Amino acid sequence: MPRGGAAPGPGVSGAERGRAAGLGHGPVPGRGFSPGYEPVSGRGSGQGRVGRLLRGGRPCRDRGLGRLALRLLRRSLRRPLLPAVRLWRRNIQLRIVVTTLLMSLGVVVVLGFVVVGQVRNGLVDAKKQAVESQAVAGFAVARQLASEPVESRGRDGAATDDPSAAAGSWRTDLLEQLVGGGQGTFNVVALSADPEGTGPNRGPRTSGGVDVASVPEALRARVAENQGAQLTFTEITYRGGGHASEPGLVVGTRLNDADGNPYELYYLFPLSEEQQSLNLVRGTLATAGLFLVVLLGAIAWVVVRQIVTPVRMAAGIAERLSAGRLQERMKVTGEDDIARLGEAFNKMAQSLQLKIQQLEELSRMQRRFVSDVSHELRTPLTTVRMAADVIHEARVDFDPVTARSAELLGDQLDRFESLLSDLLEISRFDAGAAALEAEAIDLREVVRRVIGGAEPLAERKGTRIRVAGDEQPVVAEADARRVERVLRNLVVNAVEHGEGRDVVVRLAAAGGAVAVAVRDYGVGLKPGEATRVFNRFWRADPARARTTGGTGLGLSIAVEDARLHGGWLQAWGEPGGGSQFRLTLPRTADEPLRGSPIPLEPEDSRQNRERTRAGSAGTKLSGHLLATVPVQPVPGRSPLPVPPLAAPSGVDPAALPGSGARVVARPVERQEGSVVRVPLEGEDRTRGN
Repeated sequence: MPRGGAAPGPGVSGAERGRAAGLGHGPVPGRGFSPGYEPVSGRGSGQGRVGRLLRGGRPCRDRGLGRLALRLLRRSLRRPLLPAVRLWRRNIQLRIVVTTLLMSLGVVVVLGFVVVGQVRNGLVDAKKQAVESQAVAGFAVARQLASEPVESRGRDGAATDDPSAAAGSWRTDLLEQLVGGGQGTFNVVALSADPEGTGPNRGPRTSGGVDVASVPEALRARVAENQGAQLTFTEITYRGGGHASEPGLVVGTRLNDADGNPYELYYLFPLSEEQQSLNLVRGTLATAGLFLVVLLGAIAWVVVRQIVTPVRMAAGIAERLSAGRLQERMKVTGEDDIARLGEAFNKMAQSLQLKIQQLEELSRMQRRFVSDVSHELRTPLTTVRMAADVIHEARVDFDPVTARSAELLGDQLDRFESLLSDLLEISRFDAGAAALEAEAIDLREVVRRVIGGAEPLAERKGTRIRVAGDEQPVVAEADARRVERVLRNLVVNAVEHGEGRDVVVRLAAAGGAVAVAVRDYGVGLKPGEATRVFNRFWRADPARARTTGGTGLGLSIAVEDARLHGGWLQAWGEPGGGSQFRLTLPRTADEPLRGSPIPLEPEDSRQNRERTRAGSAGTKLSGHLLATVPVQPVPGRSPLPVPPLAAPSGVDPAALPGSGARVVARPVERQEGSVVRVPLEGEDRTRGN
């Protein structure tokens, strides 16, 4: 029953009943029920489901949707920037030019600020000097006018005997006389010294429609406290809104009028002309700076191009040289450092061409020598073989020592014939004369023939060979003789190094690929052997007995057969944990491989078993590299696990010349694509022949 509601027991009040049924005061999950309550279905159960939904469902979904939206936003922002980021990383000329432009722009901006600041300071200082001199002259005129008799200054210019009327027009006449000499370059404001401004002649008087608020209160306080002229910056405003406000300088002082009453006289000088001059300087600097930045960018582009172009030319020629076009050379002009670099590059290319030609000639001579010697040895070897057969058949008539010598002679002649055949086959691969006779074959039949041929050796070693994945046809266009030779090498090599344990041959087909993997549980591969396993006549253990008389060329022939099909021959191994060899072929000839149906590292490897014990058997980490091609389903058994991100798509790196077998030596990320070649039957059976 849901635990969100409870029914009251006997003796429970109605309030408690209400709380138990609908107010969420039921039993606490995980703590049992309160005394006197028992679970019932009702409103409480619905509230319990809602509570669980709010606590565990919707917030989790909201957080997941939020993270998904954030990832989508980052991805949408990253996609448009990827081309620009790639261009920035690959183009050194662009990086240098953009860096030059940014640095030039920074220098121009800093220089512009410095120059504008210096010009502004100069204009302000010059304006202050002019303002102070003109204001001092005006204050002197005001003092002179205040010392003259009032009656001599009537409004109409005539003498008057009314002192009150003469005093009423004195300040007005003073402002008109002071402003008249300025020709509109400044305005004058006369304010009463007392805060009330009472009396017939003590109201504020201004010229040019200037608002009295243009005179800062802080300046009036300084004028009232100090003697002499006081100067400060202000914002000049005008009455009526007909004229926009403008920055300016105001100079003021305290004087006495003709009646001896104190008043404040202020000169207001607009800074509009200086502002226009400063704007002109800013515009000029901005235009000049823009042209300078563009010019510097063009200069940087030209200069860098002169340096980058030879470097790009050298890079292109180096790529063509690496592609085999050894006759490519740089064009050298001049005698500067770039020219010397080009000459040195051409000398290096010439030396490389000569060395490569010499090596090619030596290799050609070596291949011809091997081929000629192999062919020339055919006739004497046939004669020796005939004589050895006669001696071998008559060994029963010899003494025991001579009879044993006849047997050893026959065995060594068999090994010599195998070595001669392998040398001829290698010479065909080196000369590019190996031909592929492809036809549709079922690899199951090839595997059965190989296992049948290896059964005697497996019985002597006490090894059982098991086959997996042969329930359905595994058909591919291939050369049956070459595929059988490769698989024989793999199976015989696994039996030789299996230490008497089972050998598992697995077949699979999926997509456009088929694969055969041979798994043994013997000595495995040691770290460091992968770099030498491709060498001809190389042996992993020089002290190991050649029980089947190998020639040391089986690996080279096997991997060349795989490459001739356009396939891969790869191997995985760990010391003491055995090895797995995998042959991957395309279903149809000339079809590129994208992956293999069988993972290179088997599921029963030591590291996979450790992962399973650690609880991560369901997740294949980067250390477990699998192919990208899905496994063909087999009725009655589960398919092999193939994680989608196990191996990168495209050409397998192990299919390229020089790829080494991957030996498991550390639990970190490993690279798929190890190639270990297996000897032919009758050849050296040690790892690496």
